[in-house]
Amino acid sequence: MKENISLDLKKSTNSKRWKYVILGIILMMLLGTVYSYSVFRLAVQNYFEVDFTSSGLPYMASLAFYSLFMFVTGRFIDRFHPRNIMIFGSLLVALGWILSAFAPNIYVLTLTYGVISGAGVGIAYGVPMTVVARWFPEKKGFAVGLVLVGFGLSPLITAPLARTIVELVGLTKAFLILGAGFAVFLPVLSYFFEYPELGDSSQIKEEGKSVKVSGHTTKEMLKDKSFKGLYINFIIGTTIGLMLVGMTTSIGVEYVGLTATKVTMLMTIFAIFNGMGRPTFGWLTDRLSPRKAMLLSYILIISAALVMVLFGESNLIVYIIGFAIFWFNLGGWLAIAPASTMNMYGTGHYSQNYGLVFTAYGIGAVTGVITSGMLIDAHGNYKLLFYYIIALCLVGIFSTINFIKPKNA
Repeated sequence: MKENISLDLKKSTNSKRWKYVILGIILMMLLGTVYSYSVFRLAVQNYFEVDFTSSGLPYMASLAFYSLFMFVTGRFIDRFHPRNIMIFGSLLVALGWILSAFAPNIYVLTLTYGVISGAGVGIAYGVPMTVVARWFPEKKGFAVGLVLVGFGLSPLITAPLARTIVELVGLTKAFLILGAGFAVFLPVLSYFFEYPELGDSSQIKEEGKSVKVSGHTTKEMLKDKSFKGLYINFIIGTTIGLMLVGMTTSIGVEYVGLTATKVTMLMTIFAIFNGMGRPTFGWLTDRLSPRKAMLLSYILIISAALVMVLFGESNLIVYIIGFAIFWFNLGGWLAIAPASTMNMYGTGHYSQNYGLVFTAYGIGAVTGVITSGMLIDAHGNYKLLFYYIIALCLVGIFSTINFIKPKNA
């Protein structure tokens, strides 16, 4: 009888925990609208009459403050209820978008879209991953990767939606409409998130084994050699990924010769690959090792960059293949980093540990936007940009081999 009750409880718990994955995917899809900035960028450039580098400031700031506030929030998730953290972050996201509708210049837009909305995304972003990692301690990399699918697939819905709204009502009203939508849907979705109770989490086990939920503190993690490699590699991975996501439209229009509308349609393909990269690399990190997953990503990026240099100019097929790989690998790094943090340092202090690791994302955002903007403004040469990407990958391969420990080392 006791065995039947235990089996029923375990079955109920396993069924219940998938609810958080589904909710997390939907919420991440809304938060991931930040990746649709490529759709807004040309409109921002024209509306505020600024150069290419300046038009990237709101995007750069949003990613930087997103990473900063994820680090800050990591230490508060366990102190306050996850639901409260997420609702607060959601309201900041909505406020930033609504205020962006009234921005008189690019600098105020950087404050509203970049700082306020970016901070809101950072506050809300870490909670679904932390909650789901607690519910799935036996396959945390894969489960977190599934939740992150929503963030990656966001442009699939938000990019064409945003472009349509911009074309119908203009840039400023588009910010207002999207902000109002976030104000309604994000807090409602946030309400349902909670950690498993002890009785629930004790039922979640691999067959024949209990699951460890302890881990290294942030102080211990900082002393580890592999942390240096993880941090450097995450900077490189996000530098490459974020600058290419932000330049997808401009490269498609100016290097390949497509219309902005056609590039927006292709965002559907790129978003699917971005979403697929998250569970794929989460699974690879769990299954193989963080080291092998990182090396595989760099090899794929180098291959795509070389193809774009040699055959990409005015070539639609090569553009689709190359950018599908780039978006796939950005999704990959956003799963490699949290999965590596959990695999190497445990789940006991995950929210604080990954909050610190995630500051590398902010550095990557700033580095990627500024350096790519300067390269294009100074030389107007996209081939030079792809050579820069290859050089970064070679640095990343060196870092991985020298700092990241092999599995079971």
